[in-house]
Amino acid sequence: MKKSLIYALFFIATVGFAQEKSPTFEKSGDLVKATYYHDNGLVSVQVFFKDKKVTGEWISFDTEGNKTQIARYKEGKKIGKWFIWGKESLKELNYTNNVLVSVNHWKSESSVAVNNK
Repeated sequence: MKKSLIYALFFIATVGFAQEKSPTFEKSGDLVKATYYHDNGLVSVQVFFKDKKVTGEWISFDTEGNKTQIARYKEGKKIGKWFIWGKESLKELNYTNNVLVSVNHWKSESSVAVNNK
């Protein structure tokens, strides 16, 4: 739980302090899509809001445009599967009603079985 809070604070801090290009906001049905940018102009975060609460998908990108995190929210609460990519690993966090219920961690040396039928 502490690690997920640290990750969330890190991504919020990244968005808050690295803004040369102003964020953009566009209406999409009953949601507002907010897009924040890195200093180099590439997208940093795309997130949706409804009634000023994070709702739907939150996607974070590094300064080269690679996805670093996919998260899901419903009315400001963490839900479903979150994916966080590191340099050599992938973490899958599973939330139910804002509570972390499981964590899976894969490293690049993990073997994967493939069925090519």
